[in-house]
Amino acid sequence: MRMIDVNILNTEKTLKQSIEKGAKKYFCVSTDKAANPVNMMGASKCIMEKFLMRRSLDIPVSTARFANVSFSDGSLPYGFTQRIAKKQPISAPKDISRYFITAKEAGELCLISALLGGNRDIFFPKLSEELHLVTFPEIAVKYLESLDYEPYLCNTEDEARNMAKELIEQRKWPCYFFDSDTTGEKDFEEFYTENEILDMSKFKNIGIIKNEVMFEDEKLQYFELTIANMKKMKKWTKEEKEELVDLFRYMLPEFKHEEKHKCLDQRM
Repeated sequence: MRMIDVNILNTEKTLKQSIEKGAKKYFCVSTDKAANPVNMMGASKCIMEKFLMRRSLDIPVSTARFANVSFSDGSLPYGFTQRIAKKQPISAPKDISRYFITAKEAGELCLISALLGGNRDIFFPKLSEELHLVTFPEIAVKYLESLDYEPYLCNTEDEARNMAKELIEQRKWPCYFFDSDTTGEKDFEEFYTENEILDMSKFKNIGIIKNEVMFEDEKLQYFELTIANMKKMKKWTKEEKEELVDLFRYMLPEFKHEEKHKCLDQRM
């Protein structure tokens, strides 16, 4: 519910405030996970984009979808730094690839979209699959080598835990890389869907999704009313989570959420 507040309801709230105060432009950050979303976070940003579409009739709106920001708080590489500080093994899914950009690149993309983006434009970085798409084990190995540690691949979580102290004293770091079995993990990342209109020529390193006004006002009103009613109940159980997933599927018929009752944070 906090995610819905931050990504959707607070966006709608600040949009209204911007219109009331006569702001010239509204900018906010989306995510590449909003393209064909498979998890609740990506879906919430996709729904947010629909709220933006509705308000774009009253104020010019632009946004940016970008990749994972390297070592940003909450990311798996950030988790690597925390584990190393605590002398814990590194653990990561081996079958998932991600795009990464630096905090500086993310800031530049946001500024360019805010200053130069037309109404309903979504900016995204032009990243090459061959050059920029990397797996978490690749990141872990390069990061450890930069710290002058030799990655030591373990076959199980128990092996990694039990050998941690001994290996680290030898400048080796225990790593356990596993097949993904957690909720909401996409095998790969994408910035746009096949149905979106693109402008790939305006900027050398940035692409633009050119959106027409597309939203269903009845659905947006139903979403707001349903969330307000759920908040009045003030209870959160497994049933309410399923109700939220169903609501997201109503908003996004293409939403491919598969609940596995595990998240990446619950791994070793």
